[in-house]
Amino acid sequence: MTATRARAARADARQNLNALLDAARDVFARSGVDAPAREIAAEAGVGVGTLYRHFANRAALVAAVFTSEIDATAAAAAELAAAHPPGRALDLWVERFTRFVATKQGLSAALHSDDPAFAALPAHLIDTLGPAMTTLLDAAATSGEVRAGVDPLDFLMAVADLSHRAPSNDGSPNQMVRLLLDGLRTPPEERRGD
Repeated sequence: MTATRARAARADARQNLNALLDAARDVFARSGVDAPAREIAAEAGVGVGTLYRHFANRAALVAAVFTSEIDATAAAAAELAAAHPPGRALDLWVERFTRFVATKQGLSAALHSDDPAFAALPAHLIDTLGPAMTTLLDAAATSGEVRAGVDPLDFLMAVADLSHRAPSNDGSPNQMVRLLLDGLRTPPEERRGD
C-alpha cells in the first residue's frame, strides 16, 4: 500500500469513528445504551461490521462515547469562562453538565455492571470534570458571585445526582438544580462592592 493510500485509509477510518461516536451519542440519548448496534451503524452511515471493527463490543462503544462527552463537557468550561462573567459561565456549564447527565439513559446501570470496559470511567469523570468545576467555582467565588469554600466535587456530584433523578423536559437545569445554584449565590449584602 502506498503512503497516499495509507493516509486515505486512516482518514476514512477516523471519519467512520467520528460518525459512529456521534451517532451512538444521539441514539443513546434517544433510546438508551441498549439500543441495537444496527441502529447506531445506520445512523452513522456505515455497516455493523465497521462498528465492530472500531469497538470490540457494546461496552467499548459506550465507554468511548461517555469518555468523549466528558472531555467535551470539560473543554466547554474554558470556552464559557472566556466568553461570560464568572457566575454566568458557571450557570451555563452546569446547564451543559445537567444535559450530559440527564441524557444518559441506562448509563448508571452499565457503570455498575462490573464490565472492565467501564472501570476507568468514574475516575476519568472526576479527574476531568473536577478541575473544570474547580476553575469555574473559584472564578465565581473570587468575583464575589458565589460563596467561597464550596467543595467542587461535592457540588459536581450533587448536580449529577439531582440531574439524574429529575431531568427537566427542555434540557435546562431542573428546579432542584436551580435551587442548588441559587443557594450557592452570595447574598447581595455580602457581595464585593455592595
